[in-house]
Amino acid sequence: MIDVHNHYYPPAYLEALHAGPSNVQVTMDAEGNPRLHYPGDYNIAVRGHRDIDYREEVLSAAGVDTQVISLTTPGTHVETPANAARLASLVNDAFARVVSEKKGRFAAYATLPLNDPAASARELERACTQLGMRGAMLFSNVNGVALADARYRPLYETANALEAVLHIHPTSPVGVEAMKEFWLMPLVGFLMDTTLAAAKLVFAGVPEKYPRIRWVLSHLGGAIPYLAERLDRGFHAFRECRANIERPPSEYLRRFYYDTVNFDREALGLAIRFAGADHILAGSDYPHQIGSIPSMLESIRGLGIPESDRAKILHENAARLLRL
Repeated sequence: MIDVHNHYYPPAYLEALHAGPSNVQVTMDAEGNPRLHYPGDYNIAVRGHRDIDYREEVLSAAGVDTQVISLTTPGTHVETPANAARLASLVNDAFARVVSEKKGRFAAYATLPLNDPAASARELERACTQLGMRGAMLFSNVNGVALADARYRPLYETANALEAVLHIHPTSPVGVEAMKEFWLMPLVGFLMDTTLAAAKLVFAGVPEKYPRIRWVLSHLGGAIPYLAERLDRGFHAFRECRANIERPPSEYLRRFYYDTVNFDREALGLAIRFAGADHILAGSDYPHQIGSIPSMLESIRGLGIPESDRAKILHENAARLLRL
């Protein structure tokens, strides 16, 4: 059992935010958990987010063999470029120590200082060639700049040469000011921002130009499996949608991987029919308030699919993709 979507705040990172300088406001809740604030949302860094020994106990009890840990929102890109690079390196070094010390229990996605594309390319190369990581988690936009923007070409050139995995995770979407009530930003905005990022990457020709990058989309790709047919209609209807790609968008999007942080079996079934069981990866979003290891396992185990496909989703696809 390999869980590819979950999050860890290294204590050294939280201490660095407290010590400053940082653009992230950190407060403490009544239970002594740090709260990291950003527009429309905040994350409560509960014990599972920051105590790796406790986390290992949780995984053992749940039957999860390996987690691919990653940082989460608000990310280092909300800092100044120099501070983003410093904090990203600090996080990646901490991740590498966890992977080394825990001997197979954890792997890691690199964190990148995404508001500095050149520094991001350097940090990805360091993480993959020196720290043993297989790729990085990208945010769906970087302070409002799309991942498809030409400034990210150096990063994608490096990732392509490394055959890296780039796992897209949502963050504060454009238009977040309309999503500050009822937790609409993480409940709706996150999914739409992932959808927008993936569609724009494809129409901009990034997967076409950098074919050795392996792309993963969080939360079953937002609405991608549901909207792919509409994107294909746009390809046929609008000249601009054919400017950078030779095939309909769905042909590129079916090569992407989709994590199962959507615990509805019908939604999982749609994603499987769209991309194939060999492109679905188990994910829990542990230990966020909205994440759940039991729900991840229950939803996958409840699917009416062959056991060979279930094994692919639970561990085989991730092991192959990340060379675990």
